[in-house]
Amino acid sequence: VQLVESGGGLVQTGGSLRLSCAASGFSFDENSVGWFRQVPGKEREGLACNTCSDGGPYVADSVKGRFTVSSDNAKNTVYLQMDNLGPDDTGKYYCHADSPYFILIRILGVMTTETGHWGQGIQVTVSS
Repeated sequence: VQLVESGGGLVQTGGSLRLSCAASGFSFDENSVGWFRQVPGKEREGLACNTCSDGGPYVADSVKGRFTVSSDNAKNTVYLQMDNLGPDDTGKYYCHADSPYFILIRILGVMTTETGHWGQGIQVTVSS
């Protein structure tokens, strides 16, 4: 299983970025892909997933209305569209593949056991 994030970088406050997670080596039919971010000194935060909520997308309340998750199964790629970014969105963003249930409960902060597969992460920096 391989997950490769792309699309990060530096953006000004109020700007947008679209992250991509190119996945290989697992079935999109049986697994979900989630997005998480890590800020130094803070716990990892779950953001969104493509199919972990009754087969559909889920976006955490903390970013709802600004972040959108989507998939292109033909390309085995999951996207995270991030709009109206602010300095608090700065961090390293990771995609993670696992069963839909485990993805959802990890986003909700209930799952702490390490399962599934992680990408290497990509930095997003929002300047003020």
